[in-house]
Amino acid sequence: MGRVKNQPGQPNHYASLPFSRCEKAVAVKKGKCCEADVPSDLRKEVESHYRLSLPEDFYHFWTFCEGLAPEQPADSLSASLGLRLVGPYDILAGKHKMKKKSASLNFNLHWRFYYDPPEFQTIIIGDCKTEFHMGYFRDSPDELPVFVGTNEAKKNCIIVQNGDNVFAAVKLFLMKKLKEVTDKKKTSLLKTIDEKLTEAARELGFSLEQRTVKMKQRDKKVVTKTFHGAGLVVPVDKNDVGYRELPETDASLRRICRTIVEAPSDAERLKAFAPVQEMMTYVQFANDECDYGMGLELGMDLFCHGSHYFHKVAGQLLPLAYNLLKRNLFAEIIEAHLADRSREDVDQLAA
Repeated sequence: MGRVKNQPGQPNHYASLPFSRCEKAVAVKKGKCCEADVPSDLRKEVESHYRLSLPEDFYHFWTFCEGLAPEQPADSLSASLGLRLVGPYDILAGKHKMKKKSASLNFNLHWRFYYDPPEFQTIIIGDCKTEFHMGYFRDSPDELPVFVGTNEAKKNCIIVQNGDNVFAAVKLFLMKKLKEVTDKKKTSLLKTIDEKLTEAARELGFSLEQRTVKMKQRDKKVVTKTFHGAGLVVPVDKNDVGYRELPETDASLRRICRTIVEAPSDAERLKAFAPVQEMMTYVQFANDECDYGMGLELGMDLFCHGSHYFHKVAGQLLPLAYNLLKRNLFAEIIEAHLADRSREDVDQLAA
């Protein structure tokens, strides 16, 4: 998103704020916000551990939080909002250096909750009872995130879109919190943070909208919503090659899954798997004809359903689909996640 330029004669307020170092507006290319004051070696460390590029709002939000709590930026929103910066923020905080053998850890499983698809990368956690968390959602590992999503893993697999940057996501969370709070002191604290956050986002040119133009443009590329609701985007050419629909609707696929899970015996379960086996045959035909999106959809729906009965099938469908789509890192992530799909202990850096 573009940075708002100061009018001639107006002071650059952002330059005097404690949470970032900005170049003069004239030195910033139109349409790009200035670079956050985070050392290049730290940036490289974050991105080498995850093998993913992080957007500039990720680093700007860190410096914003440093302005709120210089000693503990990751916990700067804990008392007021119940939010904590985690995941790649743990590397900025140096938390990984306190863990022995951190070099051997798979950081793409760090704060990866039960229903998080490979496209989702957790950056903030909230209420541990519902396992509320925020994360970047990207369609391909070689692209920047397309939005910030939220999920409550204790409830379901649904990913809710909350703006295209972390400032917007936290602002939307804060607005919801303000409506719930009755204590005047707490309300005053939240309003102070809201003012600081809003000013920072505006100075940097980050949109605070829940649905931006960029997100609406992506909606047009979504071939199917999937069970998680955030949608899948795969390349589809002018001849409509790239994706073909599953022969079952979401509702009927859910019924098939329920029948499998609730089967009274292994024999009945095997019988109930017949429609899934049939769809897997269709996926093979689709893959032969370069419609790779079909296997990705079926695999993702079975993963999102959550039952361990579908882990093996999802483990066959998803890595293949991701590799065919040249999203190899996502294939690695889903294989590792299915091999260690835990509802607990998602903090890889826990003592």
